[in-house]
Amino acid sequence: MPPVVVVTGASAGVGRAVARAFGSRGAKVALLARGEKGLAAAAEDVREAGGTPLELPTDVADFAQVDAAATRAEDELGPIDVWVNVAFSSVFARFTDIKPDEYRRVTEVTYLGFVHGTMAALSRMKPRDAGTIVQVGSALAYRGIPLQSAYCGAKHAIQGFNEALRCELLHEHSGIRTTMVQLPAVNTPQFTWLLTRLPEHAQPVPPIYQPELAARAVLHAADHPRRREYWVGSSTAATLLANAVAPGLLDRYLARTGFGAQQTGQPQPPSQPANLWEPVDGPRGFDYGAHGEFDQQAKARDIQPVLSRHHGAVAAGLAAAALAAGQLLSRTLKSTKDTSDGRDATRGKSGQAKTLSRAATGLAIAGQGLRRIQKSGKDTRFRRPAKKGRR
Repeated sequence: MPPVVVVTGASAGVGRAVARAFGSRGAKVALLARGEKGLAAAAEDVREAGGTPLELPTDVADFAQVDAAATRAEDELGPIDVWVNVAFSSVFARFTDIKPDEYRRVTEVTYLGFVHGTMAALSRMKPRDAGTIVQVGSALAYRGIPLQSAYCGAKHAIQGFNEALRCELLHEHSGIRTTMVQLPAVNTPQFTWLLTRLPEHAQPVPPIYQPELAARAVLHAADHPRRREYWVGSSTAATLLANAVAPGLLDRYLARTGFGAQQTGQPQPPSQPANLWEPVDGPRGFDYGAHGEFDQQAKARDIQPVLSRHHGAVAAGLAAAALAAGQLLSRTLKSTKDTSDGRDATRGKSGQAKTLSRAATGLAIAGQGLRRIQKSGKDTRFRRPAKKGRR
């Protein structure tokens, strides 16, 4: 039976790519966003991919709208298996250039939108004691950067509330899972339609990744939600590790580089739309799609996410190879000494052959792990969990 999936922010960017990816699995996908033209195009994407779409125009800042959308999703598609929170808005500006009502609106959409989605999902999943909630986060949930204080604050808040919720679910021995996917800079339309007060056109902090890479990570998280979070992209891993080790040094580095890295060098178009209060892909707008303006710079793949998914297999293979290499070195040194003394040369060569064999075996294990990794990004399947009693 096809799973029922709800995706907020489904009209563009990462949410659009996630919706299409679930559609390619034949899922029934409820699409929540404000922009009606974007929603209609997203529904066509899901349909073309092989799924069943349901368009639900929704402002996630309003809990009543989110709850009503969840009710329609279950009435028309069936019980919700997976809820993916993606929707957000932001302002590109220095903190002192953002107005209080703008800050409030970013917080209501980006933070409370996730809270509202999670509340709507949990109220329907709890009676069944089954379901998965995926929070689409960012490296900025841990590491604040200049010119995005409202967005960083909201993502930090999502990280905190999700951790608290996960602890509560674990305490209850619940069958419901929640996990978070921390994304890198992604090539989405946000840099075309977010409110900005920067002198130059905004851009993602390089390296930039395509939304389909993010979508694959989200689907993997939905398939394997017992893990508390997933880091996506080498830049995310590097940023979070650096922030854990030397946050003060990173403050100074971002103070020097963070302003220029988020601007293209081209003047900001005075006519650029802003979706903070009204959708730019609404009735008077047009469909923006999943991709932004940076296809030339964006990367479609990165080894880090798939290494992360199969860290156990990779670690085992590399450990076996390292052990064999150490044995080979030890044997070689010993056999060289034996040969130089004119004793047991044949035995030394035999020992080298055995150790080389072990090394080859270890490297083969590592190779199998890497081949598994290369294949893993192509297709993973969500399976509706079997109904279980409380554990």
